[in-house]
Amino acid sequence: MKNPRPPLTLSLQFADKSDRAALPRHKVARWIRAALDAPGEITVRIVGAEEGQALNRDYRQRDYATNVLTFDYSHEPVVVADLVLCAPVVQREAKEQRITPEAHYAHLLVHGTLHAQGHDHEDETEARLMEARESALLQSLGFDDPYAP
Repeated sequence: MKNPRPPLTLSLQFADKSDRAALPRHKVARWIRAALDAPGEITVRIVGAEEGQALNRDYRQRDYATNVLTFDYSHEPVVVADLVLCAPVVQREAKEQRITPEAHYAHLLVHGTLHAQGHDHEDETEARLMEARESALLQSLGFDDPYAP
């Protein structure tokens, strides 16, 4: 019998309501649940370039909008985190990678959820392990391996 996924309390926020159509709540929840190892309380906020840049500058001292920022507050017994995705960056990267925005959002939500649980890619060994986990999770969700050549 397959183990059920951990429970998830999800808050999904959109700075620009036009982004809502690209990310149905049930899909966001499914992608995050796939990467969770423990119960989670996660807020996902989809932002524009200005808010994305301000958050990256203020919290990471990098003055540009990035695709995903993870703010993790607790790893156990409940994963508590905010995931902030910058819609214009996600759209641009999806186009550059010749993948659908949905596939890229799924990848970044899985990636951010792993970060929220303490996974990282600061050194080569950590990066290989995290990428392998992301690849397996995304393929289990019906997406192509984002790291395949």
